[in-house]
Amino acid sequence: MKTQDLIHNIEEHIIGKREVVELALTALLAGGHLLLEDVPGVGKTKLAAAMAGSCGGSFQRIQMTPDVMPSDVLGYTFWNQREGRMEFHPGAVFCNFLLVDEINRCSPKTQSALLEAMEERQVSVEGHVTPLESPFMVIATQNPVETYGTYPLPEAQLDRFLMKLSVGYPSREDSVRILELEEKLENERAEEVITREELVELQAQAAGVRLSDAVREYIVSLAEHTRDLEGIRLGISPRGCLALQKAARAYALLNARDYVLPEDIKALAPSVWGHRLILTPGGKSNWGDGRGAIAELLEKVEVIV
Repeated sequence: MKTQDLIHNIEEHIIGKREVVELALTALLAGGHLLLEDVPGVGKTKLAAAMAGSCGGSFQRIQMTPDVMPSDVLGYTFWNQREGRMEFHPGAVFCNFLLVDEINRCSPKTQSALLEAMEERQVSVEGHVTPLESPFMVIATQNPVETYGTYPLPEAQLDRFLMKLSVGYPSREDSVRILELEEKLENERAEEVITREELVELQAQAAGVRLSDAVREYIVSLAEHTRDLEGIRLGISPRGCLALQKAARAYALLNARDYVLPEDIKALAPSVWGHRLILTPGGKSNWGDGRGAIAELLEKVEVIV
């Protein structure tokens, strides 16, 4: 299957991170965006580049700093003296895969410039609306350790990301293999295994994967528990439920199924919902973060079939 070809191809560049690769591809097949939060040097940028290269899509990277302006991301209009008319110069967002490196280092104004592109798949500049080409995916990175000179993402921006993942350090064996394959990993680009058109077709297939009423009830039951649980100030919204449903369909397709299982919901909920929860100080003390709260809920809430 094409999905397995994608997994194996990316795994040649991201050593020993099968689960992360599968979740990242789930976000892609669901038509969502991905936030990678981890320390420098664990392969966040390489994962984004490998995904783009594997799908034959155009790839752009923008390094976020406090002086990056919305026009750098979206584009701007200018007077073409030779042609005697106004022209639109597209920004970095006009590609299939946009890597926004260290997104929390740019100003809130520049962060918010991405909202329309991520949600509506279009860009509005000075009354000029330009649709973005399909597929379109934002892969953003941020360093959880450094806080100096950063602007934490607001809830509205976080909610636009289908998933938030951490790559994590490799195992000892995988670290040795990375050292052995140093030259290949540094210089070799990911081979194209599917075309952009095939990717769009896979995304359409994912949207058609069947979801039973019992699984939908399970999603809603989990969401309702997040709104009532002590330690959670803001629970999961209906948009969060829709996000989990989309991800579950894509995850099922990635695993060669045309139906969603409750186990898919359990596998995806921490990554899809963890960053959407807002915890109280007591909740943070108890669970650490949203992923911890979701993990506890998954143990408590039963699936009714």
